[in-house]
Amino acid sequence: MIFGYARVSTSEQNLNLQIDAFLKEGIKERNIYTDKVSSTKEERRSLKKLLNYVREGDTIVVWKLDRLARSLIHFTKLMTELEEKGVKFKSITEPFIDTTAKSSHSEFIINIFAALAQLERDIIIERTKAGLESARRRGKVLGAPKGISKKNQQKAVLCEEYFNEGKLTVSEICERMDISRATYYKYLRFRGLSGKLRSYKTSKTS
Repeated sequence: MIFGYARVSTSEQNLNLQIDAFLKEGIKERNIYTDKVSSTKEERRSLKKLLNYVREGDTIVVWKLDRLARSLIHFTKLMTELEEKGVKFKSITEPFIDTTAKSSHSEFIINIFAALAQLERDIIIERTKAGLESARRRGKVLGAPKGISKKNQQKAVLCEEYFNEGKLTVSEICERMDISRATYYKYLRFRGLSGKLRSYKTSKTS
């Protein structure tokens, strides 16, 4: 069975373009799942429902890769999950991503994405270690903040480093860290940056 997954970032945006593309592909409307949620949001209810529903031999089709995944890390994670379930994947506007037929070219591209995602993970790990060491040198207490696991504590430290650098936008940081904006601000508050956040938001609105 073939399923389509479509997503737009806000309720004001229209899904028609993606849905029409699915219909042209012969996908039945009842097999099209949709979400209206920002690309940085972790919770995508329809996508989660679709991933739980598909079985071996099924195919998931998207109009474009960024409609499906939040980041390279997220994309490779989804591809691994689909491969383990025996589910195929296809992007309409990016024909080089198509696992519905054996293609050395498609496999090569997916392997490149996986390698880049691993590189991104390694960079995050290195930045996290550097951030922890920097915090230690400044005498900051590095115990796990209340309500945050030890694993996410490292992400919180890295978010603080990105915030203090001021080189990336919030969206870019969230995509790089594979977290939502709400989680990003939560991490910053746990790192004791509530005052800086208020000043930052005030300067943006003045």
